[in-house]
Amino acid sequence: MEYKGYIGKVELDEEAGILHGEVINIRDVITFEGATVEEVQRSFQESVDDYLDFCAQRGESPEKPFSGRFLVRLPAELHRNAFIQAKLAGKSLNGWVTEVLQTALHSR
Repeated sequence: MEYKGYIGKVELDEEAGILHGEVINIRDVITFEGATVEEVQRSFQESVDDYLDFCAQRGESPEKPFSGRFLVRLPAELHRNAFIQAKLAGKSLNGWVTEVLQTALHSR
């Protein structure tokens, strides 16, 4: 599910007989639950709105999903090889990694 840029993942709790979920694309914790699909969707949207209201009341900026920054720690040899491949392709390392990721994600 997606609402205002926030993505919710839902799972079934068979023992409790409920659907429960959490927002997966930020570090802050936003959870929600419901007994039906409609309830869990409504609960998801209400939880996101509550989170945004809470941040506004505190004068804080809510965490934004996907800032466009992606820090990756690599073994030195892999970093070196990626840098070389980027230069051989006439691209920056960021441009080359973006292209490789796009190719990998589109081949799924």
